[in-house]
Amino acid sequence: MSSKPLPTPSSSTKTFYATNSPWEGTYGHYRAIRVGQQIYISGTTAADPDSPPEKPRVLCPGDARGQTRATLNEIIKAIQTLGGRGAESIVRTQLFIQRHEDAPAVMQGFTEILGRQHGGDIGSTAILLVVSNFSDPEMLVEIMVDAIADVS
Repeated sequence: MSSKPLPTPSSSTKTFYATNSPWEGTYGHYRAIRVGQQIYISGTTAADPDSPPEKPRVLCPGDARGQTRATLNEIIKAIQTLGGRGAESIVRTQLFIQRHEDAPAVMQGFTEILGRQHGGDIGSTAILLVVSNFSDPEMLVEIMVDAIADVS
């Protein structure tokens, strides 16, 4: 999965990152914004970037671990595009699931990419919340992240 960055407006205080996500265009928000060294990533899912906006598809249907990995990889791409190092820049992760039984698979995907066993600068605070619904019933996880571009 790889969303395509889109042209964004210039600002004296913010750097914007937009993709071809059907929700960004429809609702007018950005995937990510950098202000100073802070990078804020909006709720991100495993939406297929090549699916049409009027009928978005979800990658890894029925696979909570796969959706988590795809989503975190998309988030890392946004961080790198905005000048962060990648997983090393992430300091806070908020994970939302709609089925309690997906928690182990989601946290396995999280650990595989952001788990502290990687050492070095990779490590994040995290919370996992169960919510009632997402905009698409095939979405099993949505992730929001805060990162710091320069963690040295």
